Amino acid sequence: MRKSLWGVLVVGLILILGVSGCATKSYVQEQVTAAGSASDAKIGEVQKQVEATQMDVANLKKSDAMQAEQIAKLSDTAKEALARAQEAGKLAQGKFLFETTLTDEAVKFGFNLADLSTEAKAALDAFAARVKSENKNVYVEVQGHTDTVGDEAYNLKLGQARAENVMRYLSLSGGLPLHRMSVVSYGEYKSIADNNTGKGRAENRRVTLVVLE
Repeated sequence: MRKSLWGVLVVGLILILGVSGCATKSYVQEQVTAAGSASDAKIGEVQKQVEATQMDVANLKKSDAMQAEQIAKLSDTAKEALARAQEAGKLAQGKFLFETTLTDEAVKFGFNLADLSTEAKAALDAFAARVKSENKNVYVEVQGHTDTVGDEAYNLKLGQARAENVMRYLSLSGGLPLHRMSVVSYGEYKSIADNNTGKGRAENRRVTLVVLE
């Protein structure tokens, strides 16, 4: 009787262990499958991130190439303004936006004068409105120029006075912040026209506004 009972118990135990073993194998298999799916999902995410990064790099290279091409077309003084601003750490991105030149012909600086005429103020009002309409934190370098009549040192001072008057007007009347502007005088050293003619000298008496971002 006892032998028979023990036999039944042994058989039952074997059956329980067998069922338990099958359940354990099934559980392990489920965990492995789940882990594999999670791993595949993570790999997919990483792959997407890598592709996005590669695309960003490609776009950045394209943007840099376009910027380099644009810089190559700039005037010498615009290139110098960009270099000065970058060296001073005044730019957010170091990009050239545009430049505007106010010549004596258009704004009537006048021979040996730094005062702003009515035409000059109107041109500066339009310039300030354009800058503010674009809603960007720009940096403006105001460059003063003269013709070659007179002493070189005096012309440097005259160019400086013209540039400072323009910057002051842009700040007080145009609402552009002073800390986002600077002035430089080239005097007679960057002529763009023939100083032997009245028309040429009028073109050389100018202020150039270089706008950078």
